Amino acid sequence: MTYFRTLARALWLGFVRDRRALFFTVIFPLMFLCIFGLLFRDAGTSKAKVVEVGQVQVLDAAMSGSGGKLGEVLAVTRMDDLEAALTKVKDGDFAAAISAEGSTVKVHYSAADQVKGQMVVDVLRAVVGEANSVVPKRVQFAADTVEDKSLKAIQFLTPGLLGWAIATGAVFGAAQTLVTWREKKILRRLRLSPVSPGSVAGARVAVSMAVAIGQGAIFVGVASLPFFGLKLAHNWWMAIPMLISGTLAFLAIGLFIGAIAKTIESAQVIAQLAVLPMAFLSGSFFPLDNAPKWLQTVSNIFPLKHLNQGMLDAMVRTNKSVLAILPQMGILLGFAVVVGAIAIRLFRWDDA
Repeated sequence: MTYFRTLARALWLGFVRDRRALFFTVIFPLMFLCIFGLLFRDAGTSKAKVVEVGQVQVLDAAMSGSGGKLGEVLAVTRMDDLEAALTKVKDGDFAAAISAEGSTVKVHYSAADQVKGQMVVDVLRAVVGEANSVVPKRVQFAADTVEDKSLKAIQFLTPGLLGWAIATGAVFGAAQTLVTWREKKILRRLRLSPVSPGSVAGARVAVSMAVAIGQGAIFVGVASLPFFGLKLAHNWWMAIPMLISGTLAFLAIGLFIGAIAKTIESAQVIAQLAVLPMAFLSGSFFPLDNAPKWLQTVSNIFPLKHLNQGMLDAMVRTNKSVLAILPQMGILLGFAVVVGAIAIRLFRWDDA
């Protein structure tokens, strides 16, 4: 434990004294949170996905008779089960469900997403008004909210950017430490000392965990300011095990990069090429709902996609149970084991 504490303290002091590491680990991702949060604070989407339950004649007539213009606003999916449709709305998959109850058209919308929900309500109110202009009072209109988790911009941005920040910190921290210590012959000295490899690995993991927890606290603190308005779910604490699992997965990637890179410059380039494209392809900066299907499928191979999804479910989807994040955690931990085993296989104490 003495060796562990000494190494952990050295790693921590090295991190906090490295202004470049502090900038790219904390300040740089936080800048993205503030910029995207400001830009999309009041923004909505051009098209809302809705569920048509059964046959809603007024909506069908409007979709076919508007010259395709209504289709530019609404993307309609048909279902027969109202409860299943409401569940889709609750899970944030759709902005609203539209059903016909006798002569009444009812919109079950997402109150948590004021932009999409209100847009659907306004559009359907206009559709009903147009129908009643021909035959007065032929159709009634009603709207109601459901317990839903569709997201405001800051609700989506915070988990995604936090996931990217965790990935960046873990990958760069592990890769740079390993290459720097190898270049300066520190690893060779550690090998000849009574320090066990477990102490070295444990110290690196402990520091990475401390950095990740600090990142999470800073991100949530800033995003929860009244200006941005992040609202955490009651099971927000589930983000902690997700954060730990994600840190381990990307720590393994960093160790792999550190094992194959020969210079600190090459380690930084490889790490950047690994993390930044993955962030765009995993939905860290924007949702992938409207991305091509092939891209949505390909994104599932990236650990950052599962970290983002798990953080999203844990932090802002209040209808999710504790068990909801277990699949994502399992994928991340499995990824950490496999990539970590490869990194250990390729590990070198020195360049000789």
